[in-house]
Amino acid sequence: MEASNILVGVVGKTNVGKSTFFSAATEIEVQIDNRPFTTIDPNLGVTYVKKKCVHVKLGLLKCDASNSLCIEGFRYIPVKIMDVAGLVPDAHKGRGLGNQFLDNLRRADVLLLVVDASGATDPEGVPVRPGSFDPVEEVMAMIGEIEEWMFSIVSKDWDKFVRGAESIGVSDIAGLLAQRLSGLSIRKSHVVLALERTELGNKKLSSWTKEDLKSFVSELRRVSKPILIVANKSDVPEAEDNIKRLKNKFKEVPVIPTSAISELVLRKAAKANIIKYRPGDDGFTVNDPSKLDRRQKTILDAIAKRVLKKWGSTGVQDVINKAVLEALNMISVYPVDDVNKFTDSKGRVLPDVVLIPKGTSAREFAYKIHSDLGKTFLYAINAITKQRVGESYILKDDDVIKIIATAGRK
Repeated sequence: MEASNILVGVVGKTNVGKSTFFSAATEIEVQIDNRPFTTIDPNLGVTYVKKKCVHVKLGLLKCDASNSLCIEGFRYIPVKIMDVAGLVPDAHKGRGLGNQFLDNLRRADVLLLVVDASGATDPEGVPVRPGSFDPVEEVMAMIGEIEEWMFSIVSKDWDKFVRGAESIGVSDIAGLLAQRLSGLSIRKSHVVLALERTELGNKKLSSWTKEDLKSFVSELRRVSKPILIVANKSDVPEAEDNIKRLKNKFKEVPVIPTSAISELVLRKAAKANIIKYRPGDDGFTVNDPSKLDRRQKTILDAIAKRVLKKWGSTGVQDVINKAVLEALNMISVYPVDDVNKFTDSKGRVLPDVVLIPKGTSAREFAYKIHSDLGKTFLYAINAITKQRVGESYILKDDDVIKIIATAGRK
């Protein structure tokens, strides 16, 4: 099963539960310790976006999921996730191998900033008494490190870049900047939006001040690498007030109460057939209560009371869904060959689902399936409505689409 090209980056300081979150989201065992730099190389894995499968919406008995999973009517769509080493203050200056760790984020499309909502780790990531440190300061410090890192990349040889651009009279400043920043997985559309929001689009590059450049980089980070705040350790009593403060302070950034350790415990218990639980559920069912020992019962009761009842879920699945479907504005579309049976050429029912940006046209979707289909695109058929649509048709979430192209005809 191949994950989409979306890459979710997990970042934060040491000892806030990043590796636990990664393990919970992927069920991959990684080294977890409360020492700085336990994670040095980035951990790469696959996690899943959870959505109601379209076969349920269509009233079909089942589907034949191939590039994803379908469990009890929910489609789990794979995406890549990366956990980088913990950051320390002044990481952007190279402290604690910070530049090396930050450079691992170049390819990430969205960043999950894991913070200790209980306030139990100091700025260096050393464990302290819960409530001793302010997670609001932690978020501001981590975002500052990320933006300073981006600024150091953008500002390097800036004067030389500006002189070169103006000497050849380049009119497409956005295109030139996008080319310069392509190593950060930044597209021209990101640059255009950042220029519009900072009102720097009509200002000559040579007249940009350092403050202008910093403002541009900050906005560019927001549009090209949006951040979600993962308020981890929500099961600790001190976390409740801190989560309220985080939400009040960062109103434009999603703050998701999360207990990664609880999710990890529940997934392992479900895997061992101790409980029935699906990622993102607001509860679980014990398969045979008589087989639980006292320790297991105590742990599960605590998760049910302190996490699921209080917050509605462990937050891990919510974080992944919000990152991909909301922060990145992705929708799911199902390509088929037979519009009446909703099958592919092998007779499989709705085998594949593709995550695409909202606003994608039918022809653009054809290119994503295969370049030849995009090049020789004729029209598409909406399998749900049975209507023929043209190349400019904008796909909607959970569309089922058949592409008609000369390349696909025999």
